[in-house]
Amino acid sequence: MGLEIVVKDIQEGARAEVSRIKAEGDAKASEIINEAKEIQKKILGDSLAKSEEDLQNLHQQIISSANLEVKRITLNKRKELLDKAYNQTVERIKSMPASKKEELLKNILNKYQASSARVYSSKDSEETVKKLTSLSYAGNIDSIGGVVLENEDGTIRLDFTYDSILKNVYERSLKQISDLLYG
Repeated sequence: MGLEIVVKDIQEGARAEVSRIKAEGDAKASEIINEAKEIQKKILGDSLAKSEEDLQNLHQQIISSANLEVKRITLNKRKELLDKAYNQTVERIKSMPASKKEELLKNILNKYQASSARVYSSKDSEETVKKLTSLSYAGNIDSIGGVVLENEDGTIRLDFTYDSILKNVYERSLKQISDLLYG
């Protein structure tokens, strides 16, 4: 009978050791599982935060692109309107009555001819200019109207052609529109 007691003691000791090892294993497994869950939560949280940030950046980029496109379309429309106004103004100048053309030329010449020696004009205005001034007529220029005045040695030219006046007004208007749109 002594042997049976020894075997029984060994078996009970082994069972106790197995239970202890199993309990330690279960505790370690539970600890590993909890750590894995925490890591998973952190990774998921980081991924979610990154996704939200990426989505917000994309949203902002889309809004910025849309605003830029609206500004571009607006600028193009305003430029079209300025081009149309410019072309209509050119046509109105070309179709002005001769008396109005003469009045405008007279105003320019009276104001600026004192410092000039020669005058240029379009072919259409040549006779009117010759009639309005005693300056030497230097020739024709390609213009819808107005005059170019030049000093004696040709170093100073004052361009009072309607083309250049319109161009200056047009460019100032484009600059103002651009400044308004793009600050």
